[in-house]
Amino acid sequence: MPFWCYILKCADGKYYTGHTDDLERRIAEHHHGGYCKFTTHRRPVTLIWADEFPTRDEALESELRVKKWSRAKKEALAAGDWGRLSYFAKPPRERVSTALDTNGDG
Repeated sequence: MPFWCYILKCADGKYYTGHTDDLERRIAEHHHGGYCKFTTHRRPVTLIWADEFPTRDEALESELRVKKWSRAKKEALAAGDWGRLSYFAKPPRERVSTALDTNGDG
């Protein structure tokens, strides 16, 4: 039986990260409301990312890791943009800016 880690985008723009053993059922519960306090008041929700794992422990571990990520990093993951994901994985002080005149050269 597969397990899933997923990210939902709520109507107010906030993200919800969770895990489940039945992705279709769980998304339907989020859409219906009453099963999750966070998403019930932020409907409708849209699934923006999901990944399958062989065990519940691995899905939960992924949820707990992704839940702590910044909005930009979650958006990069959802877009499958590995370069941007890698960029946002670095602490802000270690990110090299690509904008003009922001690297102390001016």
